[in-house]
Amino acid sequence: MQFFLDFEKPLIELQQKIKELREYSSGTVDFSSEIKKLEKKASKLRDEIFSNLNRWQRTQLARHQNRPYTLDYIEHVFTDWFEVHGDRNYRDDPALVCGFARLNGEPCAIIGHQKGRDTKEKVYRNFGMPHPEGYRKALRVMQMAEQFNLPIFTFVDTPGAFPGIGAEERGQAEAIARNLREMAALTVPVIVTVTGEGGSGGALAIAVGNKVMMMQYSVYAVISPEGCAAILWNDGTLGPQAAEALKLTSSDINELDCVIDDVVPEPEGGAHNNPAEAAAQLKEYLVKHLAELQQLSPDGLVEQRYQKFRAMTRVNE
Repeated sequence: MQFFLDFEKPLIELQQKIKELREYSSGTVDFSSEIKKLEKKASKLRDEIFSNLNRWQRTQLARHQNRPYTLDYIEHVFTDWFEVHGDRNYRDDPALVCGFARLNGEPCAIIGHQKGRDTKEKVYRNFGMPHPEGYRKALRVMQMAEQFNLPIFTFVDTPGAFPGIGAEERGQAEAIARNLREMAALTVPVIVTVTGEGGSGGALAIAVGNKVMMMQYSVYAVISPEGCAAILWNDGTLGPQAAEALKLTSSDINELDCVIDDVVPEPEGGAHNNPAEAAAQLKEYLVKHLAELQQLSPDGLVEQRYQKFRAMTRVNE
């Protein structure tokens, strides 16, 4: 299903014209020169649009419903995927997918948020907002990975943990807090990638890693722009203004030096325009960082992760 944002419309219309000319072009009617002109115009327009995106537009791009999700990256980057279900306590949580696979033939564990594209799937995946059982399932897979000395890859894409009454009754805060504590002490490499939205504790519960990366058009913040606006100004429609204040884009976070380790470039126009290319680019970074971390001892991995998160404090006097 085709979906595009308001600022993408001029580009989409131009691409549609190019597509139509290609379809009408034949041996007797040649539109190749017109197609080349339009392609050049489309390339220039794409550069203009995506080089001048504000923070709210980048947030919209991070939420694009055609953007690759965890299962898409698993399909393109890993092999032999085997999903694990349930927390052995309450139920399975489809908002978090967890399991085991291979990266270039090496076994590993994978944990990631999963959103939906159509209404039925969005409801099934709870819009990528996990319940406590999702985080407990993730912890179960982390502990299994540690037991078998497997690296862990996590993919973050959630507006936040589910804030419903049922989730709170089943210990949402405790589940997140326990994951933070347990992840800090894991003796295997943990590599985190923010692929879309990195929202508050719901994201951080699977994001305590030795290496943390963000996709180029992803966002990472303590709260969503709409939530921030609702608290500060009692008006959730002021999300665009809050996004500017939050400084939540990958370039903003990268300027902080200590929060993330890399920004993974995306294809022209964003990962949703070419998921396979986006996945191939991400795979290069995953392989690179895994090779670095495999040089460390188990105790060295724990110490490196500890020092990384301890360094995230900055004081201005």
